[in-house]
Amino acid sequence: MRGPSLAPFLLLAACSLPHPSRHREAPVEAIVLGNAQDGGLPHAGCGRPCCEAARRDSSRRALVSCLGLIDREAGRAFLVDATPDFPEQVEALNRAAGRPAASLPDGILLTHAHVGHYAGLVHVGREVAAADRLPVWCTPSMAAFLRSNGPWSLLVSEGHVELRETPPSTTVELTPRLRATPIPVPHRREFSDCVAWRIEGPGRALLYLPDIDGWDDLPGGLPGILGGVDVALLDGTFFDPASELPGRDPSKVPHPPIPDTLRRLAALPGRREVRFTHLNHTNPANVPGSAESRRVEAGGARVARAGERFALAGGPPTP
Repeated sequence: MRGPSLAPFLLLAACSLPHPSRHREAPVEAIVLGNAQDGGLPHAGCGRPCCEAARRDSSRRALVSCLGLIDREAGRAFLVDATPDFPEQVEALNRAAGRPAASLPDGILLTHAHVGHYAGLVHVGREVAAADRLPVWCTPSMAAFLRSNGPWSLLVSEGHVELRETPPSTTVELTPRLRATPIPVPHRREFSDCVAWRIEGPGRALLYLPDIDGWDDLPGGLPGILGGVDVALLDGTFFDPASELPGRDPSKVPHPPIPDTLRRLAALPGRREVRFTHLNHTNPANVPGSAESRRVEAGGARVARAGERFALAGGPPTP
């Protein structure tokens, strides 16, 4: 069965992500393809000003947190996480990598089994792309979840995905110049464990960590996981959970508030590029020019923006 046309999605993607011609092309690089929490911005069922403004003005829209990886010499491109915005993000990855628009990624790396991080896999099944053994790197826990629960189990049994179980702290070679290592992090385990991905290119290392319960629960803490990292995309879900979740218990959705992470970063030696990603739709730091956004920048970090690139072959991030 042929799926619906992707044209409407691609038009939205074109509005949401900068065109690659605006950037220098690094031989190996990472590209931000979204920075929002699992529900994106605007958020379904939310009538707050943040979401109403995004409905009125598409430039305020934010796709779900996702990272693209590109090795131009190998002619390969990958996604870290398969989000509900999968069609737009695959199109953006292809534009950035100079690949045909209809190309699927050469593989997907998954962090965990929360909806914003794996639900996009539905697009590689028989109802849409009907992929042929698309490599999916994930932990054994995540693989067991996909094999044991429909509709994901059909992706495996019908050969649309090939699960490549990667135990935490095991390095896999994506290309001769691009390696990835899942690092275990504490986060709600309703269905699977959770990992960050350490991505290593020929000259620089990047950490992608969109979800964590708190830094104190992480063995080695923030200093340990940032060791040897040049670029870090960190959990920025909330700026002030109490004000962003009125009527809800923030302890039920634990994430380190951005000011706490900034305080810890200030105490660390060395320099690295830090971006906050996975921002909740209520997070005022996602509004350019807001007091919260300025506070992030004063702390030596920034909010990740769709289209932003980081060279992994040495040298500074690509402007």
